[in-house]
Amino acid sequence: MLPSVPLNLKRRPDMRRTSYRLPLAAALLVASVLAPMAATPAAADHRAGVRTTGFRAADVDGYGKDDAPEHGLSPQLSARLDKAIEDVRTQAHIPGVVVGLWMPGKGNYVRATGVADTATRKPMSVDSYVRIGSETKTFTVTALLKLVDDGRVRLDDPISRYIPGVPNGRHITLRQLAEMRSGLFPYTSDADFEHDLLSNPQRTFTPRELLAYGYKHPNTFAPGTQFQYCNSNLILLGLVVEKVSGHKLRDFIDQRVLRPAHLRHTLFPKGNEFPKPHPQGYTDQTLSGDIANAADWNPSWAWAAGAMISNLQDLRRWAKVVATGSLLSPETQAERLETLPTGFPGTTYGLGIFDANGWIGHNGSLPGYETVTVYLPSKKATLVIMLNTDVSYQGQEPSTLFAKAVTQIVTPNNVYDGAVVSQ
Repeated sequence: MLPSVPLNLKRRPDMRRTSYRLPLAAALLVASVLAPMAATPAAADHRAGVRTTGFRAADVDGYGKDDAPEHGLSPQLSARLDKAIEDVRTQAHIPGVVVGLWMPGKGNYVRATGVADTATRKPMSVDSYVRIGSETKTFTVTALLKLVDDGRVRLDDPISRYIPGVPNGRHITLRQLAEMRSGLFPYTSDADFEHDLLSNPQRTFTPRELLAYGYKHPNTFAPGTQFQYCNSNLILLGLVVEKVSGHKLRDFIDQRVLRPAHLRHTLFPKGNEFPKPHPQGYTDQTLSGDIANAADWNPSWAWAAGAMISNLQDLRRWAKVVATGSLLSPETQAERLETLPTGFPGTTYGLGIFDANGWIGHNGSLPGYETVTVYLPSKKATLVIMLNTDVSYQGQEPSTLFAKAVTQIVTPNNVYDGAVVSQ
């Protein structure tokens, strides 16, 4: 599916997973293991090595009865999912994963399996915060679309109207930036950027510094002619939101997106802060190629393209908000859903979202974490996956492996299988 864009240095819109991966791996990894603050842990299933958690109607803040079924899936279906998830986790050597599935009429399924910390063997928990990588793009583009609804920007405005110095900026529109069709060179593919980041992962980057790495290279194609997952696009859109609104991007997203959506456990960090509880995050995106713990890395290098943090409860809510457009006008949401081919079978990309065989949303990834947050309108189903590694397995992002295994069982006519790989 669509390549993921790394919040890692690997990036693809997670159609397979939209994560960023440093140019180390031009494949987007999905950021990580999020968990619901509203969930209440249930007894451990020692036979499967899985910790189960059920959501009760009273536990899910702001959800109606249709959104929060009070029962789980059938024992037979739950057992099949338990086995499929554990098989993927074992085969792909994943430390820990959280899977949340909500299917009105059938029930829900929430599981945490594996460990949050390979040293202490602390178990993975569904109430964790995680870094969500490229899923940040859905928030940044929603912020832009709020300005569209306010009549303050137009999608077909050239980026040069707002931000000077963009190569070929007079011919690149805001729409093309949000659709990943600008032709700008991805700054994460610049060798100097990769070296600078991996040499000092705690370093703070400014948006202008990030863009400068990409501006050293010629554009890769004429605007609108191709699809290429590129974090440079989102950095520019973040700057547009700041310039037009007069507010810091994190503040505008908080006031106009997070609060109206009632996302109380989602944040845009200023530095490397990371609320607890959170799992440790394991990556091979290092100068040596050895595995490192990236939990305290500074995500400023991904900024508007992948710096945010959330949990299972909020991601569940956000999946439906994004897919149904409840924060936007019907006209603007319709434009958002006009997805275009990506070159990856089964995956198309719109304005900061993808459609992966009917599942609408995004994946995320940055060093140490991967996530998938998607909604299937035909079934009113929501799927959220969070894991604490971005190390690929046989060339595939682990978040995609989990999403495919789950959807093959519960929605065989809509199998999530693919990713948008970032350059």
